[in-house]
Amino acid sequence: MTGQHCEPAGPTAVQTRGLDRFALVGNPNSGKSTLFNSLSGLRAKTGNYPGVTVAKYEGRAKLDTGYVVVEDLPGTYSLNAISPDEHVVLDVLEANGENTAPDGIVVVLDATTLRRSLTLLAQVLSRGLPTIVALTFTDDLQRRGGRLDINALSTALGVSVVAVTPGDRGQLANLKQALGAWRSWPAPIIAPATETAECAAWADSVLASANYVEPDLDKRTAKIDSVLLHPLWGTVVFFAVMFAFFQTIFVVAAPIQGWVETFFAWLGEVSAAHIKIDWLGEFVSEALIGGVGGVLVFLPQIALLFVLIAILEGSGYLARAAFLMDRVMAKAGLEGRAFVALLSSVACAIPGIMATRSLPSARDRLATMMAAPLVTCSARLPVYVLLIGLLVGPEERFGPVNQRGLILFAMYLLGAVAAMGAAAVASKVSRTRGRLLPFYMEIPPYQVPRPSSVVSAVWTAVGAFVKKVTSIIMATTIVLWLLLNFPQASVDEPQLDQSYAASIGKAVEPVFEPLGFDWRINIGLVSSLAAREVFVATLGQVAAAENPEEPATALAQMKVIDGPGKGEPLFSPATIAALLMFFAFALQCMSTVGVLRRETGTWRWPAIAFGYMFALAWVAAFIAHSIVGALT
Repeated sequence: MTGQHCEPAGPTAVQTRGLDRFALVGNPNSGKSTLFNSLSGLRAKTGNYPGVTVAKYEGRAKLDTGYVVVEDLPGTYSLNAISPDEHVVLDVLEANGENTAPDGIVVVLDATTLRRSLTLLAQVLSRGLPTIVALTFTDDLQRRGGRLDINALSTALGVSVVAVTPGDRGQLANLKQALGAWRSWPAPIIAPATETAECAAWADSVLASANYVEPDLDKRTAKIDSVLLHPLWGTVVFFAVMFAFFQTIFVVAAPIQGWVETFFAWLGEVSAAHIKIDWLGEFVSEALIGGVGGVLVFLPQIALLFVLIAILEGSGYLARAAFLMDRVMAKAGLEGRAFVALLSSVACAIPGIMATRSLPSARDRLATMMAAPLVTCSARLPVYVLLIGLLVGPEERFGPVNQRGLILFAMYLLGAVAAMGAAAVASKVSRTRGRLLPFYMEIPPYQVPRPSSVVSAVWTAVGAFVKKVTSIIMATTIVLWLLLNFPQASVDEPQLDQSYAASIGKAVEPVFEPLGFDWRINIGLVSSLAAREVFVATLGQVAAAENPEEPATALAQMKVIDGPGKGEPLFSPATIAALLMFFAFALQCMSTVGVLRRETGTWRWPAIAFGYMFALAWVAAFIAHSIVGALT
């Protein structure tokens, strides 16, 4: 998954002009992106399934002779490009469009699946570009009883072969030294044939010459997979893991969130006390610290979310989840690669939409793009945590289970079911068709997640979240503060009621009144179009406008101002249920709309997505408000 919080995942910009350029080519899960990170020091996303790297990444590697450029291309099994991400590889190798031809190709081969990997190598060698082989997982090959003579392999292939093991600085230095001498790389006298039968015969002769012995199956992995990949028990374990996942987010992160909330409350009081200009003190304490801090208090949940995802991914379990969900994808008329895109959407819909480039079928790409925004992303998490916190107390339990975690699990499950349903409908109504391609997926041995990988994944996600908070969300909260405080009301009138923000909220009130939302909530819904998290900051500022001393208390104690329910709590169970449903389905993210426009090449599909999701959100919120209101 691309662990970025609602920021487009894409190529990394570096200064590359005039430098030698090398492209990394390899199968999915061959260790290619890990090698790229080791060479460049960057942090490209890696995963145990195809479709993770959906664009090329560039980085600079420092050699003894100076810097060179390294490109991490999407993983591919063949140069017979069908899907968009495979075309990225072909375009780079053939210097199509704006691509610059690489000076050399580094083909990353997995020693444990060498026979299959040689097919891709044969196709690369037929291009006639300077080529070297980086052989990964040689330690795993030996551990599982396999054998390989690297020097003999190099002789049989006619190109240099360098073994590279993650964490082995000596082997990495050997590869860097080889890159520095790329002009003297050997090449095969005759390039291998690429036709299926001839290529298979060539691969057999290469493996025989290299004394290659295939590794045994990992017995421990096979034993665990007999349960985790079982159609019934594997599914039961999957839901149990996800259930524990969301329980952990609330139980573990809640105390830390309290500390962060206390810190920002103290900081707001200090700033207001020490800034002598009244309006400036209010601006700093309410707009900057109150608005931005109101979202940053959910940083512990965001961090823990990505810690758990990184652990599940690094252990190899998410690859099993993708395998299990392939059956579910088939029910929706999609294939297993669609699960990768939807799984990426747990972080953010944007990388999820971009991950659809790995799908060879245009129909499947479109259907998955229409469904990805419904998957519960991390941008919804602060909203859900706030609303669920208003709905039930921290100590309320359903038997031994924390109710807050249970509701959060239900919201994520709802998002997954809704996405599957939307994908099924979109795949049936779409007239777009495309070629089908078998879904290949690596099932790696179980392993202890590397701490550095976990820290890197969490750091990237948290950094993207903080960047968003200090840019988009800060800008929105500043504008919102101005709307809440201008024009200045007379002494006898409440400032909030006469503000520009109130006018906006009241203008859209007829649309949302049946859902139990008043104009104060409507302000948050409108502002959340910039980013869903702004809804949290908006409510914080609205509450601060009513009670600057204790905005958190004011939020919980807000009353309905007029109408039949005048004097009743604004955030009643019925209203909170409606809000949860609305945010579960509404496309409250203009960045996602923009990416849909870019990926589909038209405004038609983004407009359809926004329209159907708004209608779905309104209807679901109305039903939830009606049912919960009748029961309470």
